[in-house]
Amino acid sequence: MQPYTGSDFYCDVALRDTAALDVVHEDERVLAYHHTRPFWDVHLVVVPKRHISSLTTATAADAEDLRALLVVVQQVARTVEERYGAACVETNLGAYQDSKHLHVHVHCGDVR
Repeated sequence: MQPYTGSDFYCDVALRDTAALDVVHEDERVLAYHHTRPFWDVHLVVVPKRHISSLTTATAADAEDLRALLVVVQQVARTVEERYGAACVETNLGAYQDSKHLHVHVHCGDVR
């Protein structure tokens, strides 16, 4: 896999070819899959299919997508917690956000 050098991996790569991903959930608003370059032993990412730049830039117009995103984050986190005994849910903002598309990490275990 070539290193990605753009600013929105989700719009540019992941959402264009979901068949190449290990998908755990997909519907009309949200995609959840095992991270392509996991940082933790268990590492999934949940993204809205419609482009939303960041949690801090979301507006009232994004409300339905945000609700749908949180429902899936909860489901994925519950599954990870039940299976492994713990789950961490986080999103990155500002300079910490490599891909400028809202995404939520659900993970557990040791750093790889």
